[in-house]
Amino acid sequence: MRNTAKITAAALAAGALTFGLTACGSGADAASDTSGPLVVAATPVPHAEVLNYVRDNLAEKAGLDLEIKEFTDYVTPNTATEDGSVGANYFQTAPYLEDFNKKNGTHLVSVASVHLEPLGLYSEKTDKVDGLKNGATIAVPNDTVTEARALQLLDANGLITLKDGIGTAATTADITENPKNLKFKELEAALTPRSLKDVDAAVINGNYALEADLKPAEDALVLESPENNPNVNLLVVKEGNEDDPRVQKLAKLLTSAEVRKFIEDEYDGSVIPSS
Repeated sequence: MRNTAKITAAALAAGALTFGLTACGSGADAASDTSGPLVVAATPVPHAEVLNYVRDNLAEKAGLDLEIKEFTDYVTPNTATEDGSVGANYFQTAPYLEDFNKKNGTHLVSVASVHLEPLGLYSEKTDKVDGLKNGATIAVPNDTVTEARALQLLDANGLITLKDGIGTAATTADITENPKNLKFKELEAALTPRSLKDVDAAVINGNYALEADLKPAEDALVLESPENNPNVNLLVVKEGNEDDPRVQKLAKLLTSAEVRKFIEDEYDGSVIPSS
């Protein structure tokens, strides 16, 4: 059943990508009429929650009509932004955005850096890294950039060693030392929290950890360091829409002192403002 879910999710994502790219230039374009509401695609936690705070507390005073559409995957928000179904999205990191544009021929650009969600290693079998047994199975996200990020987290904490300089291209084939003989199970990022019952540990994206009622700052065995971390989450638009006054208003609000305080109070270190 778990494998079926993974295949189905991947198929749906591929279908969304095909539809999105063929819809370019269609009449229904949420980004073309700057007098209407700004429609923003976001994953539910924490992105839509932050946007809801902006809409309910800050947008009216700033003269911004904000509409939020929630998505649970990492593909549809980008294809919807590319084809104009939405005016912007808020869910992804710069390395993911760069990789997505390269692989899909999209033209998406960052407008503002908003926050960091540290990637974490979680387990229901042990409460410390040293407790991982020899031959343990670790679930990792299967998209190129996030898998590399997961492996870098394990490398930084002494569980594996990667080839020097491999960076965001790292895969399990680039592991040069594996003292615990760890095995890896590659899953769609959204499925990694559910895998905790079936594996010894899982590397989980911050947003999916929060949705699964995990508290990264408390529950993770190890957590990414925020220092010089390139994986800040961005407000993204299609190239050419950067100067849309609605987008500029939202960028200013998302990087405001009010939103910074909301993030700090609401997520208690599990989400870290970038400004």
